[in-house]
Amino acid sequence: MKNNYARVARREFLSTAAGVGGAMMLAPWLNASGDGVDPRVAQVVSKTIGIDMHNHVYPAGTEPHPRGQPPRPEEQQKTPVLFIGEELAQSGLTAVCASYVLDFAQNDKPGDARDNFLRWLTAIDAQLEKGHIHRALDLKDLQTAHDQGRPAIVQSVEGSHFIEGHLDRVAEVYKRGVRHLQLLHERDDMVSPLGDTNTGTAHLGGLTAFGAEVIKECNRLGMLVDMAHASHETVLGVLKVTKQPFIVSHTSLDSRTGGNPKMVEMMRPRLISKEHAKVVADAGGVIGVWTHLADSLREFVESIKAMVDAVGIDHVGIGSDTDLLSSRVGQGTNKAWQGLTGGFYAVVGEMLRQGFTSDDIGKVGGGNYCRVFGKVTAGHA
Repeated sequence: MKNNYARVARREFLSTAAGVGGAMMLAPWLNASGDGVDPRVAQVVSKTIGIDMHNHVYPAGTEPHPRGQPPRPEEQQKTPVLFIGEELAQSGLTAVCASYVLDFAQNDKPGDARDNFLRWLTAIDAQLEKGHIHRALDLKDLQTAHDQGRPAIVQSVEGSHFIEGHLDRVAEVYKRGVRHLQLLHERDDMVSPLGDTNTGTAHLGGLTAFGAEVIKECNRLGMLVDMAHASHETVLGVLKVTKQPFIVSHTSLDSRTGGNPKMVEMMRPRLISKEHAKVVADAGGVIGVWTHLADSLREFVESIKAMVDAVGIDHVGIGSDTDLLSSRVGQGTNKAWQGLTGGFYAVVGEMLRQGFTSDDIGKVGGGNYCRVFGKVTAGHA
């Protein structure tokens, strides 16, 4: 029996959208009268296992901050307490890949990264129990979550700094429900680095020998490998050792730079070339397109279209790099742009407007991720 998450959240985002000045221009998922979901959008969402391939999920008090940088003033302001189930239902997504930026936590000595990650997993446990939400361990779990209208998460981490040379820690977090492992972020593992990143100076020769062992262990366990933030040389190293397809959960093409010079300067190293994207696609993988450097919903969908043109419709997904439990405009999953509410509903509406078919949207919206996730986790749950 379906729960009432979707019904309650749908009423909330419709009333919000109708009440925001100018929002109707940013709400391509609403019907002509503005008091309900466009039937075309509703039909696509109802058929799609909607997945955000990269999302930060921080229960109150668990937000990490870059070393030496205190919380920004807006982060210190009181904001509404948000809950995973309600925010997922409001978005229209079936699940997010719930991640924690591990190298932004206070990791001063070996062991700290592991402790910080396990502490965050415990905080997520409490939220999931409170909302009667489950971690999806395989494709069947995602299909069930969609069919029953009960949101789920795929447990992930951004940067595997918790491993610290201990290969057995991959199995340790696997037992805690992690099924999606992003190898790298910005800083090296302080004990045993795994590979060069795309933001630092290359000094490891790409994927390290221990990084290769971690890839093999993920393959053995049935854990999806995510090579976001990896250098091109590191990705080529992964190709030599992996027995399974892998993903790049959040990025965009280096031709999609937007109009904010400061953001372009900061984000450019994190963008990828068409050649890099094709390497991932040719190995059967998927590239998630993020919301960064897109100044509007229209530009975001244009970035998706550019990636599709580069690698094909079967190898593109959505990896928003937003925060599900944030209510701040520009950061929250359901508030990625000013005046916009509804997350995946809005994306589907704009994709339809720009000429994507319902089948195309089904693939980009989650089907492609599900194909790879299902292949990697099959027989392991």
